[in-house]
Amino acid sequence: MDNNPRPAGPRAEAKRQAIVKAAREAFLRDGFGVGMDAIAAEAGVSKVTVYNHFGSKEALFTAVIAGALDEPLDGASATALAALAEAPDLRAAFVDAARTWVAAVRGNADVIALRNLVAAELHRFPEIAQAWQGHGPEGHHPAVADALRELAGLGRLVVPDLETAIIQLYALLVFPHLVFGSYGTTIDDDATDRLITNGVDMFLAYYAPPVPPDA
Repeated sequence: MDNNPRPAGPRAEAKRQAIVKAAREAFLRDGFGVGMDAIAAEAGVSKVTVYNHFGSKEALFTAVIAGALDEPLDGASATALAALAEAPDLRAAFVDAARTWVAAVRGNADVIALRNLVAAELHRFPEIAQAWQGHGPEGHHPAVADALRELAGLGRLVVPDLETAIIQLYALLVFPHLVFGSYGTTIDDDATDRLITNGVDMFLAYYAPPVPPDA
């Protein structure tokens, strides 16, 4: 992999975003086997520019996957997560944030399509998994990591292992929809809300600070 510094500045960032957008469309349409020439052409840049930004197709694919999985945590979801630390009623705020987040996941068909693409390509390109795993949950999902870190810093939760906590929260709230989606089906609204409320309750109960003996 190329270890040279990535191009920086507003113009370079605009090119990077154009490359990721074009690559996402190309990967969804043609799979991982699509050529870098085709991606560069769709992005309106040269193949050299693509390699200058990403170094390899695997790195570009990882950027596409990370961007897609982070999309549900943009906008309203990120705002709701950021407000948890100061919420008077942590459980109510956590449930509301979880509903916003899960709704964004359920409404983003690309998340499931790209996840299925990863699963389909792993036997040919194990480096995809290695590249993805190398970033870790905290690196891929800073909005969740920041929210849990702040809650822990304020003593509202006890989170000794942030990476494990992030994975557990995803397992309770998001992964059921990805699993069902990979089989071409969905979880209905009533079951989704039960998963959210019960999942938040389990998470908060496990990571709650200890109750003083005289409380």
